Amino acid sequence: AIPRAVAPDHLSDEQLSEWNQVVDAMPADWFPAETHSLLAEYCCHAVSARRLSLYVTSIEEGEDGMDMKGYDTALRAREREVRAMSSLATRLRLTTQATVRAETAKKPTQVRKPWQA
Repeated sequence: AIPRAVAPDHLSDEQLSEWNQVVDAMPADWFPAETHSLLAEYCCHAVSARRLSLYVTSIEEGEDGMDMKGYDTALRAREREVRAMSSLATRLRLTTQATVRAETAKKPTQVRKPWQA
């Protein structure tokens, strides 16, 4: 049996959980040693993006009015984290786009438009 990638020691519990979720979703040999630092960074960005999303929601649901400057700052920070995640996910071939060829992807069922009788 091929051993699964082992997380580095510096990850937090939340980041470690993300690592395990990603590693367990892919074949055992998907992450050679040279990809571990990228995967660790992906996990860090995923946790940061999740925390920022919670923060954005708390601002949106604030009872005392919205702090637009803080809201904008949080939205920008979340966008940076998501962009970093996307870039790393692509390089690590974690996305469907990276693992499914366009020619073989299941195409959605054709739906007739109301004016097409």
